[in-house]
Amino acid sequence: MNQEVLNDDNFESCPLIFDNEMEIEFSSLSKNESFARTVVAAFVSQLNPTLEEIADIKTAVSEAVTNSIIHGYRNTVGKIIMHCGIKGNEVFVDIIDHGVGIEDIPKAMEPLFTTSPEMERSGMGFAFMSAFMDQLDVESKKNEGTTVKMKKRIATT
Repeated sequence: MNQEVLNDDNFESCPLIFDNEMEIEFSSLSKNESFARTVVAAFVSQLNPTLEEIADIKTAVSEAVTNSIIHGYRNTVGKIIMHCGIKGNEVFVDIIDHGVGIEDIPKAMEPLFTTSPEMERSGMGFAFMSAFMDQLDVESKKNEGTTVKMKKRIATT
């Protein structure tokens, strides 16, 4: 499986027209992380993915949403947007927050790096997203928020 961490210069752009898409907005509360996992699994199920493919997507979404809750909004409650699209056998998932942003994206994407060691965070969120999805892109602006873009191809049978 091809796994890359990509930036704006080489991320295969999302198609402007999807076969199907959905978007939800929810509060940045930890109890909504499981809600996001469930919603993305239900949406992707129309492609008849394997259990492993569903687990991969759910894990990546969980990590992205948790990053928004813990790091993006810190001790405040904001809104998280999850946009999902399907084009052919490809799934596109964007997790968007309007939190504090990431000052140094390459550093934040290093395994074991965390801005919250006092919370015993493992610093593996982006590593997991990259491992479980085919493509990953992170865009962020300080004090404006972060968008995590992920893509996964579902095997056709």
